[in-house]
Amino acid sequence: MSRRDEILTEMGLSPIWRLRARGSQAPSPAAQQHSAKPIPEMDWPQLKSKVAGCTDCKLRAGCTQTVFGVGDEQADWLLVGEAPGAEEDRIGEPFVGQAGKLLDNMLASIGLDRRRNVYIANVLKCRPPGNRNPEPDEVAKCAPHLLRQIELLQPKLILAMGRFAAQTLLGTDATIASLRNTPHRYAGVPLVVTYHPAYLLRNLPDKAKAWSDLVFAKKTIGAN
Repeated sequence: MSRRDEILTEMGLSPIWRLRARGSQAPSPAAQQHSAKPIPEMDWPQLKSKVAGCTDCKLRAGCTQTVFGVGDEQADWLLVGEAPGAEEDRIGEPFVGQAGKLLDNMLASIGLDRRRNVYIANVLKCRPPGNRNPEPDEVAKCAPHLLRQIELLQPKLILAMGRFAAQTLLGTDATIASLRNTPHRYAGVPLVVTYHPAYLLRNLPDKAKAWSDLVFAKKTIGAN
């Protein structure tokens, strides 16, 4: 089993992914357009084009546009959230609006900027209707895009923001509280769990905990 298959298996996605890869469902015209190379062999432009034209799951029909990611494509830090919200869907960039401003301030507090040495992406590239939680089949179809982003980026650290991102990447149903302050790994990369900025806007006292997570992340990346 390849390392890629091991990662997908840990996430509980490999059976679905293999089933899709064997052609059990006819590919959409958009998917056929990008079928010259499989996702694991795509470079940045090819992957961006694949995501922009992706109709592999039902979410694309209900969103304005896909939200691929933003930032430095040679960054040491990869920040991963859940899925685009209404503003992200409208603008085409992850973490905008009030949650985005808070995230920018959090990054600035440790000397980082979303366009320098930081890359930001989501587990899903399309907005779920009503900002509902992503469904398992949607994650299964979109996870290879995020995995290829990680392979291309080769970050030194992944910061999983929010319960869904953390649980999806780590293949667990554990709480944020139990996952914090512990070094994890995803795709061979050190991973640190923290709160989602949107959650922090509703729970201001936990901002101090998020600051502690950032300090822990900085120590973790410095130790690798």
